[in-house]
Amino acid sequence: MAFYRDLIAWKKAIELVTEIYRVTAEFPKSELYGLTSQLRRAAVSVPSNIAEGRAHYSNADFRRFLRHARGSLAEVETQVLIARNLSYVPDEAAEALQKRTNELSKILAGLLASIPSKLGTRDSGLGTPPQ
Repeated sequence: MAFYRDLIAWKKAIELVTEIYRVTAEFPKSELYGLTSQLRRAAVSVPSNIAEGRAHYSNADFRRFLRHARGSLAEVETQVLIARNLSYVPDEAAEALQKRTNELSKILAGLLASIPSKLGTRDSGLGTPPQ
């Protein structure tokens, strides 16, 4: 069931999660159950929603889960800004994360636009799952 792994959006989201984990490892220990946890959960949610939506095999479900992924990405952007304001993330790292989230946001928008919006339509043309 790895057919979602071919999506550029999923690959970029996995890279984002990896970087978020690296950056948050440097956060104060007092933030372990606060901003660190929130930021990691939001980041993990992005590729998870892409994968789950693609696994449903319907355009309507895939579109819905891609919208959830975009919402989680907006959370990541917001939380990185908060972490930057609190000096938990150096400016350079925050800017690099902002660049990643902007790129992924554009990719998700393009992917959403490429999926037919007719409800009930099966097989979005993005590849069929392996048998």
